[in-house]
Amino acid sequence: MKQSAPLNGTQAPDFELKSPKGKKVKLSKLKGKMVLIDFWASWCRPCRGENPNVVQAYEKYRKEKFKNGKGFEVLSVSLDRNEDQWIQAIEADGLVWKNHGWDKDGEVSKLYGVTSIPKAFLVDGDGKIIASGNEVRGMNLHLTLDDQLKD
Repeated sequence: MKQSAPLNGTQAPDFELKSPKGKKVKLSKLKGKMVLIDFWASWCRPCRGENPNVVQAYEKYRKEKFKNGKGFEVLSVSLDRNEDQWIQAIEADGLVWKNHGWDKDGEVSKLYGVTSIPKAFLVDGDGKIIASGNEVRGMNLHLTLDDQLKD
């Protein structure tokens, strides 16, 4: 049975992946922050096209205070098959955040019901999914984050 994507308002399933440096990257370690779980791959043109937007959002919001979360983090989940291409794409696209995970076996993609990329989920400080899909692409990502800022 194919896993369907977790819905807005539900708890984001926790996962752990290997980083480019071989360290463990775990979603639950980012609890208390606003987190964008971003599924992508080096070979995916629309993903690479979305990367500058994600970088811009990261720079703009990483130190902000939200209604439910302090700071904004990006957790990139790569569906690459080739580790070197993945690591080169992180550098080439200037993905400066430190949370990069390689979903080598597709386990996390399955968990999140990801059938096409780019696909992203915005998770609040309590670990709940508050937006996903087109709500967190392009300008919508900025609008959604603005909406979550503390007054």
